[in-house]
Amino acid sequence: MPSLRFGYGTNGFTHHRLPDVLAILADLGYDGVALTLDHVHLDPYADDLPRRVAEVARHLDQHGLTVTVETGAPYLLDGWAKHEPTLMSDDAPRRIDLLTRAVRIAADLGSPTVHLCSGRLPAGMSESDGLRRLADGVMTVLETARPLGIALAVEPEPHMFVDTVDRCLELGRRVGDDMFGITLDVGHAHCVEEAPVLACVRAAAPCLRNVQIEDMCRGVHKHLEFGAGEIDFPPVLAALVDLGHTGLVSVEIQGGALDAPDIARRSIDFLRAVSPLTESSTL
Repeated sequence: MPSLRFGYGTNGFTHHRLPDVLAILADLGYDGVALTLDHVHLDPYADDLPRRVAEVARHLDQHGLTVTVETGAPYLLDGWAKHEPTLMSDDAPRRIDLLTRAVRIAADLGSPTVHLCSGRLPAGMSESDGLRRLADGVMTVLETARPLGIALAVEPEPHMFVDTVDRCLELGRRVGDDMFGITLDVGHAHCVEEAPVLACVRAAAPCLRNVQIEDMCRGVHKHLEFGAGEIDFPPVLAALVDLGHTGLVSVEIQGGALDAPDIARRSIDFLRAVSPLTESSTL
């Protein structure tokens, strides 16, 4: 049975240069990195993007890290409004362009997936119209992603239109493509889902591509260090092992950038201690 592979999100290292982030994560023993495309670490709109992507690929190879590409930078496209425009907006082509760029970057870096979230339902729009627009946008991006072997992994996010696993699965049925996947955030599931976290893991399993992990309290969307919230992690990690999950399980603690190296160290130590099968526990 394969061991879990742990990563850490670059959105928790916003005060570090990306080469330093990758070196720190490798030194701590992480298996990979969840790389958020943004102006801080890798700007998908940079004039010299091919050179930057090649440099990142070189650093990943140097440190033996795998990668998954994420597109959740809140103000990348609009300096005033979080996560705008969305695939449901009248200005959806701008989001489609970002996601298409992300797909090409993922292919160059060897990432099997591109992460995305839905954003909020536009004011005055019905849920049925929102779901239709969202599915149409995903299918448009898949026209580029599918030939490259890149899956699109949608993350249910609190306060967004797609905020639960069930809504994500509904979107997947509308898209009707096996390159549609789910990024399951364990903290989000505990925060907003009516079902227990383990039930959410099982429900997402057929489409599960990535896992994000952090502690959280029910009803409060704040990413916490392990042990600072309410989640019982050993059963969750055991369930992922039992399901044969092979994607990254990436720590996401955006608010810890000032203490990022120490938080990353504490996080990997915790995950190794409670995971039923990791490289360290099988030695």
